[in-house]
Amino acid sequence: MKTTILTLMGALFVVMAAAQSTPQSTQTTQDTLKFTDTKVVPVTSVKNQASSGTCWSFSGLAFLESEIIIAGGPELDLSPMFVVRHAYYDRAVKYVRMHGTSGLGAGAASEDVFICWRKHGIVPTEVYTGLSYGEDIHRHNELDAVIKGYCDAVIKNPNRKLTTAWLEGLDAILDAYLGKLPEKFTYRGHEFTPRSFADSLPVDIDDYISLTSYTHHPFHTSFILEVPDNTVWGTAFNVPLAEMMEAIEGAIVHGHPVLWASDVSEKGFEWKRGVASIADTTAITQKMRQDAFDNWETTDDHGMVIIGTAIDQHGAKYFKVKNSWGIENHIYGGFFYASYPFVAYKTMSVIVNKKTLPWKLGTLFE
Repeated sequence: MKTTILTLMGALFVVMAAAQSTPQSTQTTQDTLKFTDTKVVPVTSVKNQASSGTCWSFSGLAFLESEIIIAGGPELDLSPMFVVRHAYYDRAVKYVRMHGTSGLGAGAASEDVFICWRKHGIVPTEVYTGLSYGEDIHRHNELDAVIKGYCDAVIKNPNRKLTTAWLEGLDAILDAYLGKLPEKFTYRGHEFTPRSFADSLPVDIDDYISLTSYTHHPFHTSFILEVPDNTVWGTAFNVPLAEMMEAIEGAIVHGHPVLWASDVSEKGFEWKRGVASIADTTAITQKMRQDAFDNWETTDDHGMVIIGTAIDQHGAKYFKVKNSWGIENHIYGGFFYASYPFVAYKTMSVIVNKKTLPWKLGTLFE
């Protein structure tokens, strides 16, 4: 998701067909809308990614924390920086292998969380805070610049071949800023490794599927979503807009969260007022989505978790969303409400539990 937007703000889916033009965003005021939650899934506390571009890690783990509770597991806070530490290393290695042509910013895709879980496991936040550089909140501007400068120096290849030391140097930088990775730890009276801790939790990472909805690839096929932060080249399964929205709402109906990657650069995304909405249309078409993606009006800004549904006093439907920008001075304590049209128009991709999919779509993954 876009690092610049995340850093500046505290920091990676019909209708009035005649209205095929881009819908205009709406400015609302807090006292114009009153929300009533209609269903909310279990959640852990709201976290704060602070001045780091790591929403993809915070949101991915927030999603899995809810899934753990729903599966009968404990309520716990998983370490975003454990995932970030592994993902930064892998991204830097790929950047060098690609001679500097792949992404090396702080942004990433939610798939990085699932890759880390499969390869390395996970640990609780209290075991690995990632705060080893004299700060009490996450401030990654210097770290990001140091990693980029170091890798760019390696890519210049002054020795005419890469040395055997550069990977150790990369590890040393990450250890200095984020801390050495734990091999073993004790948590709630039991000893674990990151692998055994992940295996002790009642979630199967293979139970989740990424969905998107664009027409530049065939529907009901998978493709690599062409956005800069998808450095792991993760794939999403492409479905028509109506099916994507049915899958999002269906997950909540079945009591499960949705991992949501969205554009938040619209004027209608009013964080301080706790609302994201689109005006001048009651429905979004497939063409509107595609045009906005092709014209870079929809970009991979931010990762969040849809954790419920709600209605306003006029009966309009909204999704309730958990963010990772803290709770200070926020009207809904770190949550906000996104209208159905906003989600239909600005969703880049979602990840859902496959068992919540509508029957017809779910049969494709059996």
